[in-house]
Amino acid sequence: MDFTETERAYLASQRLGRLATVAPGGAPQNSPVAFRLNEATGTIDIHGYDLGASRKFRNVAATGVVSLVVDDIASVDPWRVRGVEIRGTAEALTDQDPPQRHLSREVIRIHPVRIISWGVDPDGAALRARGVSRISAGTT
Repeated sequence: MDFTETERAYLASQRLGRLATVAPGGAPQNSPVAFRLNEATGTIDIHGYDLGASRKFRNVAATGVVSLVVDDIASVDPWRVRGVEIRGTAEALTDQDPPQRHLSREVIRIHPVRIISWGVDPDGAALRARGVSRISAGTT
């Protein structure tokens, strides 16, 4: 697993992120999404009610380029923000077992290539950025 313990704990505590995708013509799209850290594959999985019909799913199927930002405001006084950005490649998968029955069988599976985190460690302020090897991210 390429996430640190504190990054995994932070991601597990959050429910919503923003997924940026790129259309075949180069136009960006940013969408709020629910996500889950898939410990078995070392990926971030995004499910939805009718995910296969969405522009984000079609963008991933066409280009495979994504960035997911999960962040929040931990405190306003003193000001303290925290978050994780996951840049990587993604697959638009079909016929997958959803984690809940009301979700569709499509999933966007993100394979991290670069992970940037801030404010999630006990010191609160450290910015950490690192590349992730594609083999350890679940792809070859």
